[in-house]
Amino acid sequence: MTKLLLVEDQATAAAYLSQGLKEEGMVVDVAHTGPDGLHLLLTGEYDLAILDVMLPGLDGWAILETARRAQRRTPVLFLTARDAVDDRVRGLELGAEDYLVKPFAFAELLARVRVILRRNASAAQGQGQAEPTVYELADLRLDLLKHRATRGGDRLDLTPKEFALLSLLIRRAGEVQSRTVIADQVWEMNFDSETNVVEVAVRRLRTKLDDPYPVKLLHTVRGVGYVLEIRA
Repeated sequence: MTKLLLVEDQATAAAYLSQGLKEEGMVVDVAHTGPDGLHLLLTGEYDLAILDVMLPGLDGWAILETARRAQRRTPVLFLTARDAVDDRVRGLELGAEDYLVKPFAFAELLARVRVILRRNASAAQGQGQAEPTVYELADLRLDLLKHRATRGGDRLDLTPKEFALLSLLIRRAGEVQSRTVIADQVWEMNFDSETNVVEVAVRRLRTKLDDPYPVKLLHTVRGVGYVLEIRA
């Protein structure tokens, strides 16, 4: 299981990011100060560390520099309000894999986290795999390049948002996608429990994807989210 370290002094931001990453199936340890973050980084085993630059007690740069001197090679993604070129260069020269400037959408953070994890996994295996452009599940076929979805050979007339939603679900077929992730990745917005935009979109997609066909592929996992999979 993927294990991450998140060092972020803003409690609200840390809770939001941690919850979103956990909903993606990752284990997340959180620290709110530089010294606490450094201690965890030096003593724990993590697939990736997400470090805020401006931290009480010890900044993110000092954490990374100390960790590298201690021969800790954990990949690092910096989060910061600093967007000056010199600041970005400094972080990368210290050995960080990436640099994300605040404010940012959770979807962008998640995408960068996955790229870093995939890149490191590929390096460990000595090979990389290209992202597919065509996905199939049962009689459903989705062509990302042609922006076309078919089921049983029939073209599905999807809106851009419905296609984006289906793309997200089929790329992670068998994995439950939370409302938080769906709202962030499809609409690039923070999930608001008072809105039903996700439920409405799923319902409309289901009428086109599942209602005309005997085998249902889009399922609701009550209290968690939605998953695209074949069920017996």
